[in-house]
Amino acid sequence: MSSGASRDHFWAVVPAGGSGTRLWPLSRRDTPKFLQDLTGSGRSLLQGTVDRLRPLCGERVLVVTGARHAAAVREQLPDLPAANLLVEPEPRDSMPAVGWAAAVLERRDPEAVIGSFAADHVIGDAEAFRARVEEAVHAAADGSLVTLGIRPGYPATGYGYISPGAPAAVPGAPDTRRVARFVEKPDLARAREHVAAGDLWNAGMFVVAAARLLDLLGRWHPELAAALRRVAADPAALESEWAGLEPVAIDHAVAEPAAAAGEVAVVPGDFPWDDVGDFASLADRLAESGEHPGMRVLGPADLVVSQDSTGVIAARGGRTVVTLGIPDVVVIDTADAVLVTTRERVQDVKQVVETLRRLGKEELT
Repeated sequence: MSSGASRDHFWAVVPAGGSGTRLWPLSRRDTPKFLQDLTGSGRSLLQGTVDRLRPLCGERVLVVTGARHAAAVREQLPDLPAANLLVEPEPRDSMPAVGWAAAVLERRDPEAVIGSFAADHVIGDAEAFRARVEEAVHAAADGSLVTLGIRPGYPATGYGYISPGAPAAVPGAPDTRRVARFVEKPDLARAREHVAAGDLWNAGMFVVAAARLLDLLGRWHPELAAALRRVAADPAALESEWAGLEPVAIDHAVAEPAAAAGEVAVVPGDFPWDDVGDFASLADRLAESGEHPGMRVLGPADLVVSQDSTGVIAARGGRTVVTLGIPDVVVIDTADAVLVTTRERVQDVKQVVETLRRLGKEELT
């Protein structure tokens, strides 16, 4: 941000939710991944997200979380003012969460520009990230909804893509392009085409004036926008209004139709980014063990004995975990459950959680 005025009105909004299915049994409904240290940094993903944003916005951080996780968020962020923690009565997807924050900030600061950044992503090179956010704030000055797109490192099928169009021609935002379209998660062949075409990964990061976001939402979902503004005006109406809110993702509610109308811009990001969506992704974030070549270890290394094996081990159960002659193994040991799978099958872990629930083992999920 080039001026003190811009910095004074920039707010970071951090949606902190999740059901804890893709990294089970490390993450559960009560302890989803954003509350955990999954990189060995000594800070949870939520704390790391706020740490990364503080140099941009200072104390202007608003966290939106569910009632199940509110106490843990307060414990992990003791300096967060009570008024800056919004607690959803129940999950309603990303648009109601971010939209509620926008409605609150619209009343608190009519010139507020918000940046929405998920609490459970891992970003390398924090300075490069902040530089891209600053450009996005400049790009939002013309009323655009601005997203940060990640230059892909490989043809991923687990992410959506953003197709950049013509330059946005906004002062202070030289690398910003108009968004031609958003693309849903593709198969491998199409992912390769997107990478070859210079398309970007959709990381779900948005920067926009708070009032502008609500006005855009009101164009395609007028009842939702009106309800969120009513809740912001009268917090006592939260319970009654929230139950009737339409559950919808911000991409579907606003980003995709606004892109079709030419009102979305994208700032490309070259910084390392990962949503830590499975154990293969988690393994990539961990350094290879010096004692066990080819093995990544999360947790106490002295509890791991690995011979002729590669993969990732999380020894969180307080006991020794031994692998022998197993390539690409994933072993997650906790106090009450053990997961053993392969790197190839990690995307299926959430199906195991569904099976446990069907078997009546809810206490494990």
